[in-house]
Amino acid sequence: MGGGTSSYREMEEADTVVLWGSNARETHPIYFHHVLKAVNRGAKLFVVDPRRTTSADWADTWLGLDVGTDIVLANAVAREILAAGLEDREFIENATSGFEEFHAHVEPYTLEHAAEVCRVAPESIRRLAHEFATARNAQLCWTLGITEHHNSVDNVLSLINLGLLTGHVGRYGSGLNPLRGQNNVQGGGDMGALPDRLVGFQHLENDELRRPFDEAWGITMPARRGWHLSGMFDAMERGELTSLYVIGENPANSESDQHRTRRLLEGLETLVVQDMILTQTAELADVVFPAAAGWVESEGTVTNSERRVQRVRRAVAPPDGVRDDLVILSDLAKRMGCDIGEPVAEAIWNEVRALSPMHRGMSYARLETGQGLQWPCYDEEHPGEQYLHGRLWMRPVLGPLAPFSVCTNRMPVDKLTEEFPIRLTTGRRLDSYNTGVQSGVYPSPLRRGETLDISPDDARAYGLVEGEPVRVTSRRGSVVAPVRIDDGLRAGLVFMTMHFPDDVAVNELTIDAVDPMSGTSEFKATAVRIEKIAVAAEALSPV
Repeated sequence: MGGGTSSYREMEEADTVVLWGSNARETHPIYFHHVLKAVNRGAKLFVVDPRRTTSADWADTWLGLDVGTDIVLANAVAREILAAGLEDREFIENATSGFEEFHAHVEPYTLEHAAEVCRVAPESIRRLAHEFATARNAQLCWTLGITEHHNSVDNVLSLINLGLLTGHVGRYGSGLNPLRGQNNVQGGGDMGALPDRLVGFQHLENDELRRPFDEAWGITMPARRGWHLSGMFDAMERGELTSLYVIGENPANSESDQHRTRRLLEGLETLVVQDMILTQTAELADVVFPAAAGWVESEGTVTNSERRVQRVRRAVAPPDGVRDDLVILSDLAKRMGCDIGEPVAEAIWNEVRALSPMHRGMSYARLETGQGLQWPCYDEEHPGEQYLHGRLWMRPVLGPLAPFSVCTNRMPVDKLTEEFPIRLTTGRRLDSYNTGVQSGVYPSPLRRGETLDISPDDARAYGLVEGEPVRVTSRRGSVVAPVRIDDGLRAGLVFMTMHFPDDVAVNELTIDAVDPMSGTSEFKATAVRIEKIAVAAEALSPV
């Protein structure tokens, strides 16, 4: 199931919290309040991140690993837990499969080996392993620092292994949680906005699961998965995808290797954009549908990181010429010869409940009272599940065993060389949001524009001072940005955001290498070089 296993209250009551590849203080600030409640009541906080972020300022231990070495570190933590005899053998034998193969695989990942590869002190790895394994309750959370890699699925599986090894999943207070970074991104996945899933994470290619949808809709649905986002751009390049409908997304700025992205978008036969803001993607479109602001001008539901479904209520009507997404989609379907019913939010939600077992008990009447309900919620007497996978503690286990995964690390695709000796990693800051389309129109006392964040050691080595503009070049593009010296960075690592693409188009630098299973691009690991503007200009001038 594509959702975090734990509730917010469980986070607050955890004894050990691990933020792995997550600067939650800035990128998930509301969630971080729950983390702080745990810290303030004495929980141990471990932050695993190449940068010493503001989240790490609250941590007992910061493990500043090299970019792209997460699997090595996770395997070393697992090996240390096993070497110390701290694994939950009873849980492993009852609820999991593949343990012996996993055990043999992690044996070479000693503390010393991981320290050499990851550049993390052996004692810090040992401390993380022992605290996590011996905690009464432990929460392991991750975000894009884990998933924006060419081996993102294996990265996640290596963390799931740690939960299975210690029994920190499927019970109150312990869990594995991918934090959701955008409003209702959890709800989007729940509603089937994935290439291989129907509503409720039901597999499209499963005949039995697909049959109720065929019957409800009076059709025979194609029994094959679609393309994920990166696969769509590959299909554009092959000429197999010639028309694109974009709803509430800005790929012209958000996708990696922007030169390629814009070329492919501009080469489409038809581009339709539905959005509440005229984004750069919308400026390329043949047709733009002005859409209502979902958080204030629409009716419906929203789902947060703890799988809690809540009602969204219209506060004001959309402006003239602007329509709700449901109305646009319904009218468009009719123009295409398909009547999908009236665009009434509650009626559509009732259809969701009829087709998705895990939403069945969530009537509007129940959602209107209290603070919503967490899925799965199987009938109208069910309170909703506060945590997932309690079945793993049943004897015998209900359903399939939870498999360990053998994960081998693969270093970033964009190799460091003498020509490109610096590793660029990208992310977000507290004051801004993604490509800046929404946050950029509002002032913030925290906002300082785009910078190249660089370590003090590298600033000295390159002879750079705070605020000095430099040219940053990768194998795909080049941008100019002012220097900001950051004590939280080690030599060889720099950081930038994608918040100000009109000023500094950082995604012109990033590589479009993708994970084959998830389709996620490797935004976190780009090889670059840094040049003083005067030096760069001299190199470009004619002889």
